[in-house]
Amino acid sequence: MDHEELAGIIAAHGGTDREYLKHHFPRFKHTLDEFVRDWPPSRGARVLDIGAHWLHQSLLWRRAGFSLTAVDLPVTLELQSVQSLAAAEEIELVKESKLAEGQALAALPDDRFDVVLMAETIEHLTFNPVALWTEIYRLLRPGGRIVITTPNYYAWRGRAWSWARFLNGFGGGIDVSEILNTMTYGHHWKEYSLRELVYYFCVLSEDFNCVKALHVEEYAPGYMAKPATWISRQLERRVPVLRPNLHLEIEVQQKKSGIRVTPRW
Repeated sequence: MDHEELAGIIAAHGGTDREYLKHHFPRFKHTLDEFVRDWPPSRGARVLDIGAHWLHQSLLWRRAGFSLTAVDLPVTLELQSVQSLAAAEEIELVKESKLAEGQALAALPDDRFDVVLMAETIEHLTFNPVALWTEIYRLLRPGGRIVITTPNYYAWRGRAWSWARFLNGFGGGIDVSEILNTMTYGHHWKEYSLRELVYYFCVLSEDFNCVKALHVEEYAPGYMAKPATWISRQLERRVPVLRPNLHLEIEVQQKKSGIRVTPRW
């Protein structure tokens, strides 16, 4: 399935942002293809998609044979086009207005999902995530897997190499112009390295086992805001740590320890 076919399906329910879909489709497809590479259908097909937005990625996974439960803010999931598409494709919608607490997720039964998909979402979390991960841990069955995709902080075309900004005392991470001129949910509040993400899950629970940790090349030419030069393309191909994207898969082989972090002020 290509982005035009996906857009055609969505168009029957009122349409969507076709440019957004066209731009992000290579990421959606790469994530799905990488996951199914070593996940046979016999291992389970119930997917919880956190940060499902307009259901673009949920629909792709649904058409690949998975059963989808999509989680996002009410402002998105209450759109008539989204609700129509979800009803036609049998995608369950969970409207979560307080993701930091996982209130809506708390209504779902234990061990319900085989896969939790958090694609390009973890970098947007602006709150302490322990309560959210406690709910995700509860919902994921033993043997299930969490799939994380996110930008690589150490990407050659990323923020880490802005030496002029650093030396001039303007820090790192998102800059003031982004904070003031971009809608809040557009910010990447915290970008990670691959090693940092693996550590993140090791700290959360002894039950989390990293089974796949990849530096991923640009999903398609022009995907990143900063165009690739011949030199940057060669560097990204030869030095994985400089690639722009991360793909991580975490497996819960058994449930013994639970989430072992207790946040405090």
